[in-house]
Amino acid sequence: MIYLKNEEEIELLRENNLLVSRTLAEVGRHIRPGVTTKELDRIGEEFIRSHGAVPAFLGYQGYPASLCISVNEQVVHGIPSTSQVLKEGDIVSVDCGTFMKGFVGDSAYTFAVGAVSDEVKQLMEVTKEALYKGTAQAKAGNRIGDISAAVQEYAEQFGYGVVRELEGHGLGRKMHEDPGVPNYGARGRGPLLREGMVICIEPMINMGTRAVVFEPDGWTVRTRDRKPAAHYEFAVAIRKSGADVLTDFGMIEEAINK
Repeated sequence: MIYLKNEEEIELLRENNLLVSRTLAEVGRHIRPGVTTKELDRIGEEFIRSHGAVPAFLGYQGYPASLCISVNEQVVHGIPSTSQVLKEGDIVSVDCGTFMKGFVGDSAYTFAVGAVSDEVKQLMEVTKEALYKGTAQAKAGNRIGDISAAVQEYAEQFGYGVVRELEGHGLGRKMHEDPGVPNYGARGRGPLLREGMVICIEPMINMGTRAVVFEPDGWTVRTRDRKPAAHYEFAVAIRKSGADVLTDFGMIEEAINK
């Protein structure tokens, strides 16, 4: 069942997603060599709660933390830990969710820890650009497959693997609503995009093959070949004129570039 949102509901979703962006910016300010992922999780949770929301991930289907923090070959759903210490040259994907006023926010951003290699930098840039390519297709009258194909076509030009086992999703009063938004597919296929739909587009792109492994902790997903992966996510409201992006990467990038 796909739920269409009215303008008031979209604005509540925007409020949540802007808080997610501010949270990612705050966490990004603290990403440096020597910091544990558990400490980043604490910073994120405190920031969310101090702004009148609760972490949407904490306790969701039993998830034990407020942020998903995935380092290097971890694609998504990495569990923050006191034993995982960031080091120079790592990349770290931080996925954040909020729940406030009956609606959910959800977004992710991949950060560099200090200086990263040119090869890794390219992976990050291509994954983010794949997100923008997919978002450009998110307008009423198009189909989910138009988004999916745009992401896949761009990422695969660089020889990267596009993860199949995980996908984007609808967003509203629940974290995961219909429709699913795969990062691979064919143009003109899939559910019709209608004004009032709100979806999360989230490319998960591997430097090597697309194959992934689900770790025994029941959450962490990593690349099978242990090459790095990157992950970026927008929440988007569908309009006739195009994508209304509810996420703000600008504030994240301003924070980390200071």
